Amino acid sequence: MRFSMNTKERIFHSVLFEAIALIFVITAATIFTDAGAQSATGLAIGLSVIAMCWNYVYNLGFDRIFGYNRIERSFKMRISHGLGFECGMIVATLPLMMWVLQLDFWTVFIMDIGVVIFFLVYAIVYNWCYDIIRQRILVNKSAVNSANARS
Repeated sequence: MRFSMNTKERIFHSVLFEAIALIFVITAATIFTDAGAQSATGLAIGLSVIAMCWNYVYNLGFDRIFGYNRIERSFKMRISHGLGFECGMIVATLPLMMWVLQLDFWTVFIMDIGVVIFFLVYAIVYNWCYDIIRQRILVNKSAVNSANARS
């Protein structure tokens, strides 16, 4: 059974992903940098906004190219999906991170590689879980609607 995501669900998917990610990013930025909690939170929110916009555009394009049947995506496809997303994020976020953290390109680039590794794993796990839960909800909803239609 295939159900494509509408705009409202894509936004929900992205906001939920970023809300969970904010907890990780703010904690890590406060622990691993000299940025105070306020700067770390501002940076995390800025990165989150960039990520949500990129997430929407990237996933819409990815689904159009590789199909809307998200549940049948292979592990290799999920790795490719995550790597493509994270490469785009590096390009979009390096300047902001350099400015806020007041660090040079290479330092921020190395930090960003650590962030990319974390988010690659997080994105794969999040999307896989989201897709499985979503599929179960939609199948159950479809079964209930079919049962109600027969009554």
